[in-house]
Amino acid sequence: MKIVCLEANCLGDDVDLTCLEEFGEVTVYGLSTASETPERVKDAEVIVVNKVPMNASTLSEAKNLKVICVTATGTNIIDTEYTNARGITVMNVKGYSTEAVVQHTFALLFYVYENLSYYDHFVKSGAYVKNDIFSHFDKKFFELKGKTWGIIGLGEIGRGVAKIAEAFGCNIIYYSTSGKNDNSEYTRVTLDELLSQSDIVSIHAPLNDQTKDLIGAAEFNKMKDTAVLMNLGRGSIVNEADLAKALENDKIAAAALDVLASEPMAADNPLLRIQDSTKLIITPHIAWAAVETRRRVVEEVCLNMSAYLSGVERNIVK
Repeated sequence: MKIVCLEANCLGDDVDLTCLEEFGEVTVYGLSTASETPERVKDAEVIVVNKVPMNASTLSEAKNLKVICVTATGTNIIDTEYTNARGITVMNVKGYSTEAVVQHTFALLFYVYENLSYYDHFVKSGAYVKNDIFSHFDKKFFELKGKTWGIIGLGEIGRGVAKIAEAFGCNIIYYSTSGKNDNSEYTRVTLDELLSQSDIVSIHAPLNDQTKDLIGAAEFNKMKDTAVLMNLGRGSIVNEADLAKALENDKIAAAALDVLASEPMAADNPLLRIQDSTKLIITPHIAWAAVETRRRVVEEVCLNMSAYLSGVERNIVK
């Protein structure tokens, strides 16, 4: 089979793609644009892709195409009506990054919750050398024990976060964005109740019609002024202009984000105004990107390919 990997750079130069060679002749591109794709995939039977749209404009010349392997769980890049009409099998990867995203959630939290940027600078600036006592606690921070942690989107990642937050002594509440998730372990509440009660709010939901702009100015006004908001779902769930204003006006204490509405970050993103790292940390969509996780993506793609060739249904997107 002729296999074309369109965006190897999205997996990193430390990830080995040679397992794909078990299935055929592999052509690897670091990055590909939508305009470059038709020529690159015209002879492909298999496409491995992450962000390039898969639709009539990119695939119409790919007459031999049988399989699209998406190196992610989300498949919004796929025009499923088009791929289904052509009988093209689409396969994604699932559950590969749960542990990494849960881990990153707590890395982000503690950075802002304990004002670590301030204390790191206090020491490195030499101020600690001149300190009059052994400690320094001008920037106040609090224990997690007894705090209420509100989770928006109690899927596999949300449940992983809940379990660890419980170990720190947090009270867990959650809001179901679909309205269908009933979990007997935790208390389900309305969005307004979650926002008003929570000391920490973490978002682990997909982007859809129910979640786009779910958190904006009205929602920030319902939150505690001591609350921390974290978004590890999708960027457009939070209105970024409203978040910038909420941080500037001390409507909430801090925010920690790994996702943005536009990635890479747009030059005019209003959050760039917030330079105080005790109020805001943004990481460049890396919660999923631990070394083991990125390698697992490739392993999952190869397992998908093996299943396809064996006639076994695995991770097929319909």
